[in-house]
Parts: sequence; C-alpha cells; structure tokens
Amino acid sequence: MPENEYAAPSPARCCMPSGGGGAEPPPPPAPSRRAGVGADGMVELPGGEFLMGAEDAEGFPADGEGPVRAVRVAPFRIDAYAVSNDRFERFVADTGHVTDAERLGWSYVFAGFLPGALRRDSPRPERTPWWCAVSGAAWNRPEGPGSALDGRGDHPVVHVSWFDAAAYAAWAGRRLPTEAEWEYAARGGLEQQRYPWGDELDPGGEFRCNIWRGTFPTRNTAEDGHRGTAPVDAFAPNGFGLYNVSGNVWEWCADAWSEHGPEKVIRGGSHMCHASYCNRYRVAARSANTPDSSSGHAGFRCVQDIRGAADEPPRDTPRSLFKGRP
Repeated sequence: MPENEYAAPSPARCCMPSGGGGAEPPPPPAPSRRAGVGADGMVELPGGEFLMGAEDAEGFPADGEGPVRAVRVAPFRIDAYAVSNDRFERFVADTGHVTDAERLGWSYVFAGFLPGALRRDSPRPERTPWWCAVSGAAWNRPEGPGSALDGRGDHPVVHVSWFDAAAYAAWAGRRLPTEAEWEYAARGGLEQQRYPWGDELDPGGEFRCNIWRGTFPTRNTAEDGHRGTAPVDAFAPNGFGLYNVSGNVWEWCADAWSEHGPEKVIRGGSHMCHASYCNRYRVAARSANTPDSSSGHAGFRCVQDIRGAADEPPRDTPRSLFKGRP
C-alpha cells in the first residue's frame, strides 16, 4: 500500500483512479420514443429535512463529510437499483452512444481480475498500483479484450464516466441525483447512522453490502459472496427500498466537488473499499473524480423530479462548506 494513503488524499486519488484525457462533454442524445419516463423501477420519496453529513471518528474530515447540517430536499423519485448492464445496453442500442472509455480506448481494471500478460503489460498509476490502464476495457468488455458480460446482465454497468451517466439519464427522462438527494435516499429514513441499516457493519454476522473482505489489496476472501460486482438487487434494501447504496459500485452525483476544478462527486463506495484503506462505504462518506474518468467499480443510478413538488430542490451543497477545500 502506498505510504500515507490516509493523509488528506485528493479526491481523484482515493479509491478511484482518474484520467480520461480531458474529454469534452458529448452532445446530449436526441430524445428516444422508447425511453421510459415513468416510475417503473423507481422509489418515490417524500423529501423533507434531514441531517446531512457526519463527524464520525472513522471518517475523513478532509473530504468534507462534516459539519452535520440540516438540509431540505424536495420530493423526488430515485432508482431502487444502480443502472444495470442490461439497461445500459438498451440505451446504447437506442442511441448509438459511445462511452468515453470506448472513445479513448482504455479504462482502469483491478489488476487481480486480469490474466498475467495483460496485468504485466498494462500501465499502473503510481499511487494506486492495483489498477491497470487496460486498452480495450469498456462497459461491455469489463476486463478488456476477450472479456464479456456473460452472466452479468443484472450487475451494475461500470466503466462509465460522469458524461456517460448524464447521457443515459437524459435519454431515460431522468437526471443524476444531487449529493443531498443521494444521501437522503441512502440513509433510508435513519438519522445519523453510519450505514443505511444502522451503525454495525455486519449486524448479527449478516453481510449487508459488497465490499473488500480480507487484506487490501492482496487478498479478498469474498466472504460476502462477491469478489467483483454483485447483482444490483443483492443484499437487503434500506428503509426506503434502495439496494446497494453502500459498496458494490461508486455512484456518480450531479454536484461538482468544489467551486473550482472539474471533479464530480461520487458516493457509496464499492466492492474495492476496505476499512484499512478506503472506508468510504459509510453513508456520509464522499469522494470525487474527473467527469471523463472511468473504472471497473464506478456506476450510477438516476432520479426524477416530481412535478408540482412544493419545495425547492437542492442543487449544489452550500459553497461555504467548500472553503479551504482542494
């Protein structure tokens, strides 16, 4: 493990490697007549005021997890599940969308998922050498050339950038969640609990999320049943009926990480998160990456406005919270 990885990590260096080549956002896809805009697969939430953030002893103050503050969100709908490979495939078939990873010709794959030759020959980031920049890796070739989605249609789509996620959301008549909406939904009605189900990671010995079990990054015991991604409906849902808001894949949010810089917020942690290194599968944890970056552990879910909602929807987290932030 790189030395001092816990010491005020920059958002792009924590958990999720960055680097997409400074891509410009693609033009939004033309609306599709086949795009579903209803509530199918979505949960309708009443909104209201909740306590956002945490001042957790296990947290990372440099990430801006605190202070705890009251935030109000308008009623909205949110996907109960992260967008799956099957759903993303329908979007691509309908629009011809080319993802950033496909356009750039590579994406990041965990070294442990690769055959020896590909693992040996692929470049690695200096600070996170367990990632390989694999030529040909993309959403439909998650481990690069020769890999496929067989048996993973119900797994979350990965190797998608923020731009790709936003394009899908526009096609579906939806949008990416604000950070406040995401956390409100992920908490599932609980107040100031560490996880969507409470304060204990594995209550009564029951696994509730797909994270790294064992010694990071050399040995994953997969005690929770999954070495890589899990199906989008794996494990029990939270109190609002949302699945896998902790672990499995990071989820892109609409918000910028700070007033300056291109990074976008990512939430929820992934199957690569471990307490010794990342520990960002806690519900208040946050990180970020550049919007053209992609990897094998980042996906998204969408939200939809409810027409006539009386409250003002939240947009960006109050900018005062970003003072002194990178």
